[in-house]
Amino acid sequence: MANTTDEIAQAAEPLFELDRKTRDLLHPHHRTPLVRLLRVIGEAGDQPQLRLLCAGMAVAGLLRGDARMVRAGARMLLAHEIATQAKSAVKGSVDRWRPRSSADGKEHRPQVGGQRAKELSSFPSGHSAGALAVAGAFATEYPQHGAAALAAAGAIGAIQVPTCAHYPSDVVAGWSIGAVAARLASWPLHPRRREPSRP
Repeated sequence: MANTTDEIAQAAEPLFELDRKTRDLLHPHHRTPLVRLLRVIGEAGDQPQLRLLCAGMAVAGLLRGDARMVRAGARMLLAHEIATQAKSAVKGSVDRWRPRSSADGKEHRPQVGGQRAKELSSFPSGHSAGALAVAGAFATEYPQHGAAALAAAGAIGAIQVPTCAHYPSDVVAGWSIGAVAARLASWPLHPRRREPSRP
């Protein structure tokens, strides 16, 4: 088992080196006015904001008598909850210093652990997971707006890198969790009717 873990870590080393180089490039600028503005925008992917968006969609649907909008809100809430539970489970077993904290020489590679400190919970990106999960679930009911929703979710995830909240690999891992969560929440609510067979 130890050999397998070592092999995985060795295979991932080029990715972690890219993470380190990205951090070294961006960290000197992470307190500039532009990046601070990006940080505010990126907070749209935080849990309270996303839950409010999902619940607002469902309530608006109820008020309008729009069943599709209610379903969209429900799917979005479900997807967000799945993504939140999944990323929390990973964060609970992996310690990784955030880029803004590891720039002073702290280890930037993920380590097996269970620390609860915020600065040691870089992997994976919860903002990326939640935003993509919600966008994917929304796109199930409103495919005509799916590209825009997914682009917005992608931007929220990408913003986590220049703000030094997360490494690129944290964001990719978060997107992966969000994509799976959206898929699970997009399961058909009703079986499709079979077309009558023609003679």
